[in-house]
Amino acid sequence: QVNLLESGGGSAQAGGTVRVSCAASGATDRAFCMAFFREAPGKRREGVASISTSGHNPSYAASVQGRFTLTLDKTKNTLYLQMDNLKPEDTGVYYCAATDPSYSGDWCLHRNYIRYYGQGTEVTVSS
Repeated sequence: QVNLLESGGGSAQAGGTVRVSCAASGATDRAFCMAFFREAPGKRREGVASISTSGHNPSYAASVQGRFTLTLDKTKNTLYLQMDNLKPEDTGVYYCAATDPSYSGDWCLHRNYIRYYGQGTEVTVSS
């Protein structure tokens, strides 16, 4: 069992910055993929950015490439998503996500890869 606890989020104006964090605990002795997904009102949950807990190369959805930065503090098993140059379409609930330890690649941006989700944190971007 991997437990995911998010913090951060909040509101910003377009062009602003918000950061979300996710601390993983539990069965973290083996490598697995961690990610942030988001769910906008009326839309399907989508993968935003991901990285392996043993990797160094984050993967990004095309819609956030160049604006969002994903980093991992391996000593704390904590994932950070820095969101710059925010757009109103970035509004939604952001969920931390993790795969089963049987998969440890850097890419896990499809929900079929995900076994665990955090409780979610809201991000609202106004124009």
